[in-house]
Amino acid sequence: MEEYFLELLQEYGYIILFVWSILEGEMGLLMAGIMSHTGHMNLPMAIFIAGLGGFAGDQIYFYIGRFNKGYIQRKFHHQRRKFAIAHLLLKKYGWPLIFVQRYLYGLRTVIPMSIGITKYSARKFAIINLLSAWVWATITIYPAYLLGEQILQVLEWAKAHWYYALPVAGAFLYGITTWFKKIENQMLEKQNARKTRNASC
Repeated sequence: MEEYFLELLQEYGYIILFVWSILEGEMGLLMAGIMSHTGHMNLPMAIFIAGLGGFAGDQIYFYIGRFNKGYIQRKFHHQRRKFAIAHLLLKKYGWPLIFVQRYLYGLRTVIPMSIGITKYSARKFAIINLLSAWVWATITIYPAYLLGEQILQVLEWAKAHWYYALPVAGAFLYGITTWFKKIENQMLEKQNARKTRNASC
């Protein structure tokens, strides 16, 4: 099964990378970096394709917000808290938010949709989004290319000692999730406090 998966990657690697990048997966980009290290992919082409995929994904989310506001309100009702945070961030930081939103865990799909709901320029969003996508692809793929041998060694160790690797990975993900939820709570508390002060004035 593992050999078949590797053959699939080698034959359709760029197509898989493009689709994976649309889905916002760093794991696919890290794999592209490793395959570029081993010579199964061309590094500049991998970065170019991954950037296009990341760009396409956020454009899709943006236009879902632009033309399907009612659908979003129904489908993502349980995530209205995240949409509120996305609006706060856009109001506070403006266009730089588009550039860094790929690195905001839990908000990566919400932010483009949230921006699409507003009257923000579609052309401006597309330009910033494209540049951001290629930067994202570069800073994710290139280190994996440089450290390909070390990453392969770590993966081999994790495969042989999965009973250690799984708890460590789980603890890391839990820590990241908890940290971002704490930030979200602080932002909403500040916004609520600001509304309360304005109402009392």
